[in-house]
Amino acid sequence: MFKRMLSAFGVGGPSVDTVLDSTAVCPGEVLRGRVSIQGGANDVVIDAVVLSLVTRVEVEHGGGEHGGVGEFHRLVVQRAVRVTANQRLDIPFQLAIPWETPVTMVGDVHLPGVTVGVRTELEIKGAPDKGDLDPVAVRPLPSQNQVLEAFGELGATFRTADVEAGRIVGVPQEIGFYQEIEFFPPPQFAGRLNQVELTFVANPRDLWVVLEADKRGGLFRPGGDTFGRFQLPHAEAEEADWTSLIGEWLTRAAERVPHGNPAFGGHHGNRQHHGNRGPGMGAIVGGAAAGLVGGMIIGDMMDGELFDGGGEDSEE
Repeated sequence: MFKRMLSAFGVGGPSVDTVLDSTAVCPGEVLRGRVSIQGGANDVVIDAVVLSLVTRVEVEHGGGEHGGVGEFHRLVVQRAVRVTANQRLDIPFQLAIPWETPVTMVGDVHLPGVTVGVRTELEIKGAPDKGDLDPVAVRPLPSQNQVLEAFGELGATFRTADVEAGRIVGVPQEIGFYQEIEFFPPPQFAGRLNQVELTFVANPRDLWVVLEADKRGGLFRPGGDTFGRFQLPHAEAEEADWTSLIGEWLTRAAERVPHGNPAFGGHHGNRQHHGNRGPGMGAIVGGAAAGLVGGMIIGDMMDGELFDGGGEDSEE
């Protein structure tokens, strides 16, 4: 929840609280709450009350990575909101959470480096008045959770996570970013694999599980990356033996001599997928740092951190 005086109206203007009914949600669910406006000394008109979902995004730009805030979903809650002096006005909302929203919580553990929040924006006389952010804990879908549990059963340990701008070739995405969850490999692959990266892409019907294994090179063996993907409906993914599927894929990745970075070992019913993904975990869209990545707006990090205060106009 945040409380903010509307700077466009100056001293004596209205203040706004955004209240979420729950701060925990899964992709595909609906986040409910209300925007509460407390009138100030004078009658005012707010052109639009807007909510957006934002996350921290890494963008490849100029030979390096630039951290920014990516807005990936936007909802106009209400337009032409007239607030009389000292009036209290509550505007309820329902905010649909996209299926590709990054996971920020696994069990009781927050994934460091991954944040998602609801930002409230008030458009006044054509100029946006952006408030602080309300953090949201995004938990994995049941189908995703089965995959994460398999990594634990195999003995892999969490290393890091982030969200990167770009797209994975051959996997349908609505949002121009993907989340990477990076693991140290299971002990039996020590010395053969450096790390394993996991990416989820979901829609209402299916779950894509995209894997990248970084093979350790040696004096008489080449290193390199091996890629793979699995596609299953959510119901099947919840019942699949992911421990065996991922374990077998890791075994082949550790033994495989990479050749052209093929995607290998994927499943779609009884068919296998073979293809090629771009650099890293996806093909980076040119000019992403300048503005748009597949409909996602990239902005500068606020005060260097996604959930820092909104500046001098903020109030506790």
